[in-house]
Amino acid sequence: MEVKKQMNISSIVVQTLPKYLDDVVAELKASEVCDYHFHDESGKIIITIEGEDVSEELSKLRVVEEIVHVVSADMQMSYSEDELDRHMRVLENADAVPKVLDQDTTKIDPSTVVYNGDLKKKDIYEYAAKTKV
Repeated sequence: MEVKKQMNISSIVVQTLPKYLDDVVAELKASEVCDYHFHDESGKIIITIEGEDVSEELSKLRVVEEIVHVVSADMQMSYSEDELDRHMRVLENADAVPKVLDQDTTKIDPSTVVYNGDLKKKDIYEYAAKTKV
């Protein structure tokens, strides 16, 4: 059985001066540490990097930062299969649907209903622990 390797993918915005744009794009394409996607005339360049872990991604980011005429290279978005899998397991094992929804709502005092707020701003481990009954 083949073991699937986990992969991290991050998007990077690289900034250079417009007069060096062609040179920096050529260096990025030749670097073999990233995939070039597009750029604008102001000197912003969009690339992605991949790695088996954050350490590998950071090593590749450092290579990009060292390219001559790169003013900055900032990670914008990151996707980690491993991290996503961990979060999904936590949510799958939590009782994410409040028990109150399984009850006859005509017999529930609304003042006893607990609102847990927006999940996007929550620590999922803390949320999962609170929702277990």
